[in-house]
Amino acid sequence: MPHSPASVPAPSRIPVRPPRHHVPAAPPRHAVAWGAALTLLSALTGVLLRVDEHPFFQGLDDAWARSMTGTPADAATGYATVLDRLGGPLGMVLPLLLMGCLCMYGRWRSALFVFTTAIVANMLVVLPLKAVADRPRPPHTWVLVNDGSYPSGQVFSAVALVIAAGVVLFAPRGRRWWWLVGAAYTAAMMWSRTWQHTQWLSDTFAGAVAAVGACLLLWRAFAPLLETEAERTASDTLWQ
Repeated sequence: MPHSPASVPAPSRIPVRPPRHHVPAAPPRHAVAWGAALTLLSALTGVLLRVDEHPFFQGLDDAWARSMTGTPADAATGYATVLDRLGGPLGMVLPLLLMGCLCMYGRWRSALFVFTTAIVANMLVVLPLKAVADRPRPPHTWVLVNDGSYPSGQVFSAVALVIAAGVVLFAPRGRRWWWLVGAAYTAAMMWSRTWQHTQWLSDTFAGAVAAVGACLLLWRAFAPLLETEAERTASDTLWQ
């Protein structure tokens, strides 16, 4: 006896969830607006320093510099020296190592993003700002430095590397912890630059602000490439 259509069990429908692809991360909302605003702020501050040798924040810079009362023989100076090395030559080695690891896994888009934010942006942003501001460094620096105190290139490099690594390496939950670690690392780098009397406090803040602004703009510019890589990572088709 044939079964009626009503007696035929309907096929079970199991909802298919789209693949999760949280790495690399998508840029935040208003990334262009915030990036442009922060970059412009650092540039305008550089212009102010060029036309006024004693800006309104110089008093705070002087007070902070006077509070750095250590000596080159202090234990804290050894810690600052480690950060100085990390922000100097190793500041270029670390992003190159990260790029190499990413390329080994077929993530050349992320590697290109890291290269642009952590290396190229430093040359395209920090060096012009130093030329515009032409700010003298604090007297009696403890380490060998070049001319131009504003902005801090080492703080810029630290922030840029933190942001680049956060974008390409961490899922959302881990990324939130990484931002806290990166903030602590940035604060330590800012302290080390002022402890060694190589830069004014405002120079270190300017380096961080300029880095965040540049990275936000580049994050938005690389968004299509990073989204493609995220989708391929989720579907395991990076090598196709």
